Amino acid sequence: MIARAVRAAALLTVPLLLSGCGGGTVAVPDSPPGTATDRAAGAAADRAAGAAADGTPAPDAERALGTAAGAGSPAAGAGGAADPGRIPGLGPRTRAAIPERSTQVLVVTGKDGHAPYSTAVLHERTGTGWRAGAHWPAHNALRGWTTHHTAGDLRSPIGVWGLSDAGGLKPDPGTRLPYHRSKAFTSPGTGFEGEPLTGSFDYVIAIDYNRRPGTSPLDWTRPLGAGRGGGIWLHVDHGGPTHGCVSLAEPHMRRLLATLDPDRHPVVVMGDAASLAR
Repeated sequence: MIARAVRAAALLTVPLLLSGCGGGTVAVPDSPPGTATDRAAGAAADRAAGAAADGTPAPDAERALGTAAGAGSPAAGAGGAADPGRIPGLGPRTRAAIPERSTQVLVVTGKDGHAPYSTAVLHERTGTGWRAGAHWPAHNALRGWTTHHTAGDLRSPIGVWGLSDAGGLKPDPGTRLPYHRSKAFTSPGTGFEGEPLTGSFDYVIAIDYNRRPGTSPLDWTRPLGAGRGGGIWLHVDHGGPTHGCVSLAEPHMRRLLATLDPDRHPVVVMGDAASLAR
């Protein structure tokens, strides 16, 4: 426990990770969000690299996350049948917080209120009901979850928030969300397990917790005040717990970016299983 506390204290000195996973410094955009040039460059890079955009996980990344998070979960890649009524695992209070107009709902379910392991499932409402996508293993914050997130508490906030804006170090992979490509998404340092953080912000989706929707994920406006934290993102998994964000394997981030549609008002519902069932 002492060793972990020392590691946590040391990591909190990294400027980019002071609050949540996404910030501590105000970055000046160095390219316009979502330009046609970015999109073309991203598509060309994808073709050249043969990047997996169909959600198929890289074997090593899947094993690293799946061992801890996947116990008892349906196999990754298995789509669920349409549910005419409701999204599984969500209680009446949680369901009531989902806007009626939202027809894409990413549910991130924590294994435990104090654990950093989760499973993410994108649910889409169709003419016959809700349809669940693949079950993707994920990491959340080191100390689990909280209903009152504060800066530096190393817990992910529980709740329902919009997914309005995206960005990353790499070119736009073809998302319909506004996309801000910037060198400011560089992620230095190491994580809680000593893993390198390089590439963690290659692709990010801002979670609209204590931020201004319609701005770059790098925007540092905090409507609730800086003390309530911020910079809570979906981002590429680095093989360990986060400071407050939710991380997914890169192929899954790419698939999510390709699927989310602003016209469907996507939201994320996130928290430990017991909290979401309320």
